[in-house]
Amino acid sequence: MEFDDNFLWGGATAANQYEGGYLDGGKGLSTADVMTNGAVDQPRRVTWKNPTTGETGATPFGFGANNRQVPEGAEPAVLDGEYYPSHTATDFYHHYQEDIKLMGEMGFKVFRLSMNWARIFPNGDDAQPNEAGLQFYDNVFDECKKYNIEPLVTLSHYETPLHLAIKYNGWADRKLIDLFVKYATTVIKRYKGKVHYYLTFNEINMMEMSGYMGGGIINATEQTKAQGAHNQFVASALTVRAAHKIDPSVQVGQMLAYGPLYALTADPNDQLKAQVDMQNTYFYSDVQTGGHYPAYRIKKYERDGIKLDDTPEDYELLAHYPADFLSFSCYGSSTVTTHDVDSKDGGNFVTGVKNPYLKTNAWGWATDPQILRIALNNLYDRYHKPLWIVENGIGWADDIGADHKIHDGYRIEYLQQNLASMRDAVTIDGVDLMGYTMWGCIDLVSAGTGEMRKRYGFVYVDRNDKGEGTLNRYPKDSFYWYKKVIANNGEDLSN
Repeated sequence: MEFDDNFLWGGATAANQYEGGYLDGGKGLSTADVMTNGAVDQPRRVTWKNPTTGETGATPFGFGANNRQVPEGAEPAVLDGEYYPSHTATDFYHHYQEDIKLMGEMGFKVFRLSMNWARIFPNGDDAQPNEAGLQFYDNVFDECKKYNIEPLVTLSHYETPLHLAIKYNGWADRKLIDLFVKYATTVIKRYKGKVHYYLTFNEINMMEMSGYMGGGIINATEQTKAQGAHNQFVASALTVRAAHKIDPSVQVGQMLAYGPLYALTADPNDQLKAQVDMQNTYFYSDVQTGGHYPAYRIKKYERDGIKLDDTPEDYELLAHYPADFLSFSCYGSSTVTTHDVDSKDGGNFVTGVKNPYLKTNAWGWATDPQILRIALNNLYDRYHKPLWIVENGIGWADDIGADHKIHDGYRIEYLQQNLASMRDAVTIDGVDLMGYTMWGCIDLVSAGTGEMRKRYGFVYVDRNDKGEGTLNRYPKDSFYWYKKVIANNGEDLSN
């Protein structure tokens, strides 16, 4: 047997990209609900309105949109005439029974989904939770149970309640610590016995690249992003403490965006650059999983003049209540150099220069056949805690035929290489891996570009970049391939 019998195979989604129903059942607005669509060469925008002057406009935000700000006095808002993909997305809100049935047909052992904080507490600081929102997720978890699918729940996935972003500048304010813990505690108590695995913040190191997406920080500076990260660390530790008290069987993990970083050449300067750049990722897991602030980040804050609003108790919490396991996304590797080169690379977190040994797709994503083995060994050697790959996959412009067949051999080929690499890490290297959830298992909106045509799923959803389509679901070739992989527990990855 290649994997343990308890290995958790499944898929992953995010509410802001998949759920829809953006005002249904008393849900409030989130930061994702004011983000427009975009494209590979056009950034998504956050729309805004000045409540005093009535002026409206939009500011580019998204991956890599560092330290962007809306005009003084303006607030993010939904504007007439704009298209916001999150409002309907691919409508899991009204299709959850159909979608979970498809997951059951594939043989999923686990379904990673995120809860929308603003569906539970519409403003984020409400005195009481929204019962309709709580009941919706009850229904989802009950549906999962029908098919023996274990939910893996992300509490915050790029959607801070908009009210908190406007009132407090999001996670830049320590007030959000208690508000989040109240939300997390409410959820963990409500779903005791139904949910055994939680993640606090999706890709917590997104704070490094975009304070708005990572933490609802409208006016982002290096200072406010550092404070936002610290506040999320403390909130996560408090959530671990609360979860263990409510139900000792519950495990709360970290979620990190991770991609191996290669030096382009053997030049020691390239090697050093790769090491130093990687610290921007490891910092987040060194704190949330490792339990302490690393010396390299403390020295960086000293150089940059960053001073945290913190307490001695914060650091005691971080040390005593680290994440129970480390989960991560991993799509591609990056290559960096100190030399002048013309070739640039791209993708959600794939930055730097082109790796001459890898092939890329239309969005600049390169398939790295050794990526998961390298990633798993790097993280396991560093933290010695159970790991979980909770995002991995490839975006592609799938074509659907008149017979509603989708032949996505390119996706199968990508996954074959990635899963073989993952299997080697477990069977050859002995890495403790809990599970694997392929990203966007049913087509959803791309977070990076806001597109539908950049598809990830095993199931095609009839919807385009303008929000048009029937929302009908059609299994792709990869659907049946993955079903076979789960059935044989990863022993046979062939077509």
